[in-house]
Amino acid sequence: MKKKIFISMMIMLFLVTGCGKVAKLENGQDAVVKMKGDDISVDSLYDEMKDRYSLSVLLDMIDRQILNDKYKEDEEQRETVQKQIDSWVQIYGRGDEIALLEQTRSALGITTMDGLREYFGLQYKRDLAVDDYARSIVTDEEINKYYDEKIFGDITAKHILIKPDTKEGMTTDEKTAAEEEALKKAKELIKKLDEGADFEELAKENSDDESNASKGGVLDPFGHGVMVTEFEDAAKNLEDGKYTTEPVKTEFGYHIILRVSQKEKPKVKTVRDDIIEKLYEGKKTEDRSIEITALEELRKEYKVKFEDKTLKSQYETYLANAKKQAKES
Repeated sequence: MKKKIFISMMIMLFLVTGCGKVAKLENGQDAVVKMKGDDISVDSLYDEMKDRYSLSVLLDMIDRQILNDKYKEDEEQRETVQKQIDSWVQIYGRGDEIALLEQTRSALGITTMDGLREYFGLQYKRDLAVDDYARSIVTDEEINKYYDEKIFGDITAKHILIKPDTKEGMTTDEKTAAEEEALKKAKELIKKLDEGADFEELAKENSDDESNASKGGVLDPFGHGVMVTEFEDAAKNLEDGKYTTEPVKTEFGYHIILRVSQKEKPKVKTVRDDIIEKLYEGKKTEDRSIEITALEELRKEYKVKFEDKTLKSQYETYLANAKKQAKES
């Protein structure tokens, strides 16, 4: 029975079929093709095709059933899927849906826009499952460690940015000279501050950060992860009302930072969800095999059991190889 269900699905995917009565062979098996010589049965077609296509198609069927039960389609999914389709139409179809389907037919076996929409919908829900799994393996110990080491009260600061005047095509020596000139200018501005110059006036006159120079270099309050590491560390190490006595180099140039104030560190319960999000995103980045493990665990939760020994072996081999490849990538 399982073979008949599977092969019926495969026939719909790869063949054009009618809805007539299924022919029977002399041995009682359903016929797929009758011809002069040996006829082809459902069982023989199944045995031939399962080594080539079955696992991928079967996993899609399994995951679709599980994920449609676990995650109901909503407006966010519909909008995300439509954006992906629109993007593919432009990139791969050059603005034409028919041209796109010519590409998906050969690459994915997808021949209709509804099929493509279903394909993207499955990927969307798989991503939701991976996110939920990654969140579930974040431990209280990891949360507390992150809180102790990373979280601090929002800092309000001002800065003056001096960018090296580098241009495309410059030689290494020319770029080095531009860097040295920017550093020299930043140090000169610090000397002026030491002599009593007004920070905001210097920022208005000299800062290369166009987003806030006219406001005297005033920045929006920021917590961990908003600024680049070098800037964040320098601001954290300052006292309120103090500025950096040496320029702080980042990928943007040289900064002179004045810390205005800092709020009290928030309670762990108020930032717990944000910490979990940071940690689970980090887990996904550091260990790509999580994407495989998440779906494996979800199938276990839904008590998926392979009755066909060949497919079971293929599945186990697929998991092992996919996890190994993900860890090596």
